[in-house]
Amino acid sequence: MKVIPIFACAGISGFESPAAEYRQLPLSLDELLIEHPSATFIGQASGDSMEKIGIFDKDILIVDRHVNVENHDVIVANYNGNFVCKLIDTKRRLLLSANDHHNSVLIQEHDNFSVEGVVIRSIRCHRQSPLLVND
Repeated sequence: MKVIPIFACAGISGFESPAAEYRQLPLSLDELLIEHPSATFIGQASGDSMEKIGIFDKDILIVDRHVNVENHDVIVANYNGNFVCKLIDTKRRLLLSANDHHNSVLIQEHDNFSVEGVVIRSIRCHRQSPLLVND
């Protein structure tokens, strides 16, 4: 992978060609983003409930099933037949949103609940990928 050192400011007044100098790194995006390939799946966020922690609608979620769930991890879970992406409060058995417009949800004994994995990375696509378009 070639890494081009770009240090761009919000107020851009022009900068040298980013390809003028680059360095070769011996890694791939798979190696950079995925720690346990055989236990990892990729999903897509839906909705605005995780915006305060930087996960927005249509962001790509890299979910690792090998990682142990810790308090306040971002998880993907099956909650009563629906896949959800939430923060988990393991001490109080709550699913937490990162948006003040969404309430916390208490995981009760009668709920069908299972953690599918921990979100270890999220990626924002600034242009929609044709691979992710639902027709």
